[in-house]
Amino acid sequence: MKIAMIGSGYVGLVSGACFSEFGIDVTCVDQDKTKVKSLCRAEMPIYEPGLNELVETNLKAERLSFTTDLADAVRDADAVFIAVGTPSRHGDGYADLSFVHAAAEEIAKAITGYTVVAMKSTVPVGTAREIQDLLRRLAPNCETDVVSNPEFLREGSALNDFMRPDRVVIGAESERAREVMRKIYRPLYLLETPIHFTTLETSELTKYSANAFLAMKVTFINEIADLCENVGADVQGVARGIGLDGRIGSKFLHAGPGYGGSCFPKDTRALVETAKRAGSRLRLIETVVEVNESRKKQMTERILAAIGSDPAGKTAAILGLTFKPNTDDMRESPSLDIVPALEEAGVRVRAFDPEGMEEAKKLLKGVTYCADSYEAMKEADVLVILTEWNEFRSLDLERMKQLLRQPVVVDLRNVCNPSEMQMAGFDYRALGRSLPADFESGS
Repeated sequence: MKIAMIGSGYVGLVSGACFSEFGIDVTCVDQDKTKVKSLCRAEMPIYEPGLNELVETNLKAERLSFTTDLADAVRDADAVFIAVGTPSRHGDGYADLSFVHAAAEEIAKAITGYTVVAMKSTVPVGTAREIQDLLRRLAPNCETDVVSNPEFLREGSALNDFMRPDRVVIGAESERAREVMRKIYRPLYLLETPIHFTTLETSELTKYSANAFLAMKVTFINEIADLCENVGADVQGVARGIGLDGRIGSKFLHAGPGYGGSCFPKDTRALVETAKRAGSRLRLIETVVEVNESRKKQMTERILAAIGSDPAGKTAAILGLTFKPNTDDMRESPSLDIVPALEEAGVRVRAFDPEGMEEAKKLLKGVTYCADSYEAMKEADVLVILTEWNEFRSLDLERMKQLLRQPVVVDLRNVCNPSEMQMAGFDYRALGRSLPADFESGS
């Protein structure tokens, strides 16, 4: 079986590499010649644990290849996956489908026989049917079936998410298309992974609904954290208490500076706009979007309050710039709002991120980038933990006190132990943590 993967960004690259590991002949297509040359040498344009080794292995096995020639990749493919970007459109927040349409038009020129065109890109409801109509109009002599096959990959654990997913969702309307998709996902079927076949529209809405629900959980616990501070409760204890309820679950119940990344922000905005167009407003998700945007401003105010009444000329050490750990992705990271706001208030920013600084340098120009956490702390008036990288969980407290001008820590990820920080003499400010950590553990 042969697959063409149109788009070698995060989703296309991970999906293509994993499909090749299934034993399928995969050709990934990208317009960027420099990127393609690098990928042919197994040099990754993104940081994702394990991806480099997976690509290198399958390149050597000749199951995976990269090209700029879409027509050649598509010509003999049994299935063509569209995995191009669908960023938020300026103005209304709806998904920009220009890359999807462009890919479909090129596919229509290249297909020669029956082809399944699978939509991996996250697209609004109705897009798959629209692309089906476009292909049949532009390639009337070729049989095609468009299916919706959304991805549910988490950056930082994408390979495991693909290889051992909770479920695979496929919107398909012909048995012939369903059979092709069954063959592609046969290794997962053998592992008894739930393969959920449904309609095109249901599949598309499933993807948006999943991300909106998770974004809602993040926003919910953030607001609960604020309430905890005002009533003397501890958000960690609350999260554990409700997370043990099987109907709720413990995931995505970690207070922080607001969600970011390539999915939640754009998908919630696109879902809100889709609902408005359909005459069925989603007021709950509209509020989630509004609260998440205001959250970043609120976090900036916390940091400025910790610095003192006159922040101008002071220095903030920022640990973590990416929107989450185990990725170099800066898209819609809270740091992109918080750091410029601090600089606007006259604060000098020194920062360190284990993997994200090269991307950050393109977006945050006024920052002093440091070689490690401790270099960032030198003569800083406040230390801010903005991303929960594991290495920030076990910092040397004595060394921190020696380096910081003032022993003030604003922990926006709750990675430190409040009791330890207080005993070490820090002015420690976390989110919703009014009780000592050892009280919650029962010791």
